[in-house]
Amino acid sequence: MTSSTPSTFAAPILVVEDSDEDFDSLREAAAAAGVTRVIHRGASGSDCLAMLRGEGDVNLPLLPALIVMDLNSHGVDGREALVAIKTDARLKEIPVVVLTTSGNPRDVEFCYRAGANAYHVKPVRHDQYSLLLRSLMHYWLESVTLHESLAKVD
Repeated sequence: MTSSTPSTFAAPILVVEDSDEDFDSLREAAAAAGVTRVIHRGASGSDCLAMLRGEGDVNLPLLPALIVMDLNSHGVDGREALVAIKTDARLKEIPVVVLTTSGNPRDVEFCYRAGANAYHVKPVRHDQYSLLLRSLMHYWLESVTLHESLAKVD
């Protein structure tokens, strides 16, 4: 699990991604989009759930404003973590955006039925992936009005 250095006291972003390259691309896109929130990383659904429950190596002083979830990881995968988040009264309001390589209609259906707020298939080309990430960050952190418990700035 890793995190970037805080630059504001806004609710952080939690990224569940086992690929170092994809995580680095996400951080670069967030910086290009002007995102100043701390970005925490869990390499698996297990890491994600541990952080959200206060059991991980990384202490989350605030619930994340957004969770970006890859589906395919070792241990507890993104599907299981999504279900756990959306069935937990304390966590269910957090927007979960699935960002994965799977375009399988069964995965799409499962995720929306489980409560995912959006589902994106990772583009193969880096420039398209970067554009998608910048758009995603802008939409969820600038355009959308988040639930007040997630939008708080201490």
